Amino acid sequence: MITAYLWRNRRFLVLILLISMLIYPSVSWAVTTDEQNNIDVYRKAAPAVVNITSTVVQRDFFYGVVPRSGSGSGVIIDSKGYILTNNHVIENAQRIEVTLSNGNKWPGNLVGTDSYNDLAVIRIDAPSEQLQILSLGSSQDLQVGQKVIAIGNPFGLQQTLTTGIISSLGRTIHTEQGEEMEDLIQTDAAINPGNSGGPLLDSDGKVIGINTAIFSLSGGSVGIGFAIPVDTVKRISSELIEKGYVSHPWIGATLFPLQPWLAEELNLKAEWGVMIGDVVRNGPADRAGLRGANKLLRVGNVALPIGGDVIVAFEGETVESTEGLVRMIRKNRPGDRVELKILRDNRFMEVPVVLGERPLNQ
Repeated sequence: MITAYLWRNRRFLVLILLISMLIYPSVSWAVTTDEQNNIDVYRKAAPAVVNITSTVVQRDFFYGVVPRSGSGSGVIIDSKGYILTNNHVIENAQRIEVTLSNGNKWPGNLVGTDSYNDLAVIRIDAPSEQLQILSLGSSQDLQVGQKVIAIGNPFGLQQTLTTGIISSLGRTIHTEQGEEMEDLIQTDAAINPGNSGGPLLDSDGKVIGINTAIFSLSGGSVGIGFAIPVDTVKRISSELIEKGYVSHPWIGATLFPLQPWLAEELNLKAEWGVMIGDVVRNGPADRAGLRGANKLLRVGNVALPIGGDVIVAFEGETVESTEGLVRMIRKNRPGDRVELKILRDNRFMEVPVVLGERPLNQ
């Protein structure tokens, strides 16, 4: 019965098919809806993704000058030629070369870097008609399970697309340089060496993150990659373009964790907190009257600075680790006035501190 119906109405069905093909000429009728979305996003975004080659001059065993090259990815964000990438892609580079999707190569000029968030902005003087711009979306309402697409140049293989999902949000990792990066997007989209600095995209082709790192024992993708949320990227990149660096809040003191065994050893009223070691002269902590350590306690082969103030709360929030305190400080801006609860001479007291701007060499 169905076959007879289709046969009788075959002309009408063919007409509907032809009209659909005219209305949706870009749709390939041999692929699924999800595959077509991948194709559309790639066509839209790939021209805005560039390959970045950086050359670093090093010394060999005989102190000869040896240039070494590394590569990564970047994304064009405006018609003036500004390009977002990772700091580690261009760090210490003597020469930067940018290859556009059309194969044209341009020298890259460093605009600014922020090692704490592994971001950098470079610029090329290419004609605006050669620059395909990719719009920055938002990372505010991302959901675990959401589809994502990564485009980059893994192992120098340009314009490579991989897909996956958001595996988790709010991840914290430690970089090889010892920096703590927070609030990262975790994804299982394949990210390999060379993908660094490339965009992580949503289904609409908007940038929701900049790929920055992977967790891997082999050096290749094992399905655990990380991207910097685009809301962080937008805030930092605007500062980098404006002044070449990012202003980070700074308390001006070296910090050490206080743990229960040490608190018991020192007979302190607080079990957890952060001990102040050295105080930078004329820094924020010094101007607030905070005191640093005045003696050393030797524990095995380690000498611990003790006798200084112990920070036990920041703006009313309990401080339990050095990393936790640094995280709290980072939520503020230079010039902000914050309240610390400290333990001094085994007595609790409140101390206001005006945060400074972290020196570039700190």
